[in-house]
Amino acid sequence: MIKVEGLRKSFEKEFAVDYVDLHVQKGTIYGLLGSNGAGKTSLMKTLAGIYRPDDGRVLIAGEPVYENVSIKGQLVFIPDALYFLPQSTVRQMADYYQHFYPSWNEERYNTLKQVFQIDPKRKIHRLSKGMQRQVAFWLALSCMPNVLILDEPIDGLDPVMRQKIKNLLFQDVAEREMTILISSHNLREIEDICDHIGIMHDGKLIIEKELDDLKSDTHKIQVAFRNTTDVEQLKSQLHVLHSEQRGSVSVFIVKGQQDEIEAKVRLYKPVIFDSLPLTLEEIFIYEMGGIGYAIENILI
Repeated sequence: MIKVEGLRKSFEKEFAVDYVDLHVQKGTIYGLLGSNGAGKTSLMKTLAGIYRPDDGRVLIAGEPVYENVSIKGQLVFIPDALYFLPQSTVRQMADYYQHFYPSWNEERYNTLKQVFQIDPKRKIHRLSKGMQRQVAFWLALSCMPNVLILDEPIDGLDPVMRQKIKNLLFQDVAEREMTILISSHNLREIEDICDHIGIMHDGKLIIEKELDDLKSDTHKIQVAFRNTTDVEQLKSQLHVLHSEQRGSVSVFIVKGQQDEIEAKVRLYKPVIFDSLPLTLEEIFIYEMGGIGYAIENILI
């Protein structure tokens, strides 16, 4: 559905997006992660057709998106910093969206009114940050887009509203095969909803995998041996992203297949051996540490 090939985008001779290849399949939810300043927002604005690429291609449904009115009529981008017409009410913004989106569904707009419970006559700039975010989703989902691009979409939403919106997104993905690309620093939310994950750093996409594959490829293990020299010998045979010593117990974050890791550990006949699950947040921290974007003294 979304295909990016060799994409570059620069600002004042510095590349915010540097030769990125990215693929998002139709009817999936793709989570875009990365360090601050990695280029995520620049990439998303280029995908939305706001920025013109310096080089490479951005295709949605096989067509270039920049200055393509037909494709933009099927795409909604909700940015981190929301913008509405000055002094506009919810209803006035709905009329504005209806003018640009041929797939606008008035019936759904009225149905979602019961979900968000915001008076359409209220001026948006007088609403709280969280309520403005709700209005953005209300309008976006009423457009019935084929592609929804979200930059920090749950910022300011309370837990109940976050769950309501996630349910609406799941519904559109399941029923209409809507495609979603979402960027967020709330990795626990990303982990709950995404099928695929891409991780950016310094303008480059360093990892692109299905979430299940990413989680099955990185493991936390705890080991202890009678012979302390076995620890270093084992470590030399594993792809270790992070190691920590807690008394006689060694904690490793290791990349690789679980059965292969376990077989190597068992050869040394450990006194203690546990394999523990990792969250997406932990995986992100250690993957970034592997490329030099690390923090010290991580508590795990």
